[in-house]
Amino acid sequence: MIILTGKPNFTHHFGDLSMPIFLKRAYEKAVPEDGKRILVERLWPRGLRRENARIDVWLKDLAPSTNLRKWYQHDPSKWEQFKEKYWKELEDKETGMLNLAKEAAQRNITFVYGSREEKMNNAVALKIYVETKLKNLGEE
Repeated sequence: MIILTGKPNFTHHFGDLSMPIFLKRAYEKAVPEDGKRILVERLWPRGLRRENARIDVWLKDLAPSTNLRKWYQHDPSKWEQFKEKYWKELEDKETGMLNLAKEAAQRNITFVYGSREEKMNNAVALKIYVETKLKNLGEE
């Protein structure tokens, strides 16, 4: 079980908090079930044409900082530390997180990422963070 420290700062009611957040590599074909496709990378995925990506929103500001991304380099031994550092960065982005939580509570969203690593990337860490925040809201 993952527990995030700190009390959520979101003060609005979000309705149904059970809408799933999907994850998908940017190079995979978009399907209607993806819902709103949100690119959660600071850099555009290499070799991907924008017109083929079907990205609805590019949230660069919610991606890990350049320093954190370069430090992590998808090293599995740094995964736990990466998540903690990334979540700490997200705590300073309340407005963006509030908007993302609203989206997640109202409809399907898909976090789109460029990494080849499917289990230990920033989209996975962001999904855990948002779902935990929504779960905490539902318990208040």
